[in-house]
Amino acid sequence: MNTTTFTRYTNCSEQGAALARYILSGVEKARANNRPYLLGCPGGRSPMAVYQAMAEQAGLENQDLSHLIIIMMDDYVLDTDQGLRQADADAHYSCRRFAEVDIRQRLNSDLESSHQIPKENVWFPDLAAPQEYDNRIKAAGGIDYFILATGGSDGHVAFNPPGTSLHDVTRVTKLADTTRTDNLGTFPDFKSLAEVPEYGLTIGPASIAALSKEAGLLIDGEHKKQAVRKIFQSDRYDESWPSTIIHECKNAKVHVVDDAIPDDVAIG
Repeated sequence: MNTTTFTRYTNCSEQGAALARYILSGVEKARANNRPYLLGCPGGRSPMAVYQAMAEQAGLENQDLSHLIIIMMDDYVLDTDQGLRQADADAHYSCRRFAEVDIRQRLNSDLESSHQIPKENVWFPDLAAPQEYDNRIKAAGGIDYFILATGGSDGHVAFNPPGTSLHDVTRVTKLADTTRTDNLGTFPDFKSLAEVPEYGLTIGPASIAALSKEAGLLIDGEHKKQAVRKIFQSDRYDESWPSTIIHECKNAKVHVVDDAIPDDVAIG
């Protein structure tokens, strides 16, 4: 029996506002307890409504986010003549650029300076020692809430391709062509599949499940109907569809917008 909770929303704005309220409440509780709040964050289209709603709600209250730590999931890795290196931070597809512009700067936009998220509170895995990321997160107390998203065509979560073991931790991985194709939509400045990097530095399924106190998988759009069906019909991790890792997470919830729900799936 599926024990993961499913919640449906009429649109992304409703989904984003609800998640933002919940997350910001946790952020405030952590501040009151004088501890950091670790938020696992993906790049891409799925979480944008959440980040926007968080910025609006935090701005209205001038909420103190200075103790919020952004835990980024992944980044592109380039295969060069000199070996592997992370994508340039100013590249249009850089996850570091996304974290700075679309998350940190967005959340800080209406806050007084003392309440803003400092640059050092945006964390990424290190290409030279990927597994140290897991140790760093664990030492900081674990991820309070992990926002997850799923690939529409192959179920990738972060850069974990189909076939990823449940036991895989943070590492460098070769990207599936299906994932790279999905990312043509995520980063529209890519002119062709040939421009999409073939490698990624990614947090692993084992890391997500072990280090998260709570996780929410966001799904929206008609192109994600297969993803909803796969998640709904499973109750444990399936290597062929990595976003099923949500079933292995503590306090797991799937947040689905109506346009992503297939006719043969009954939610709510």
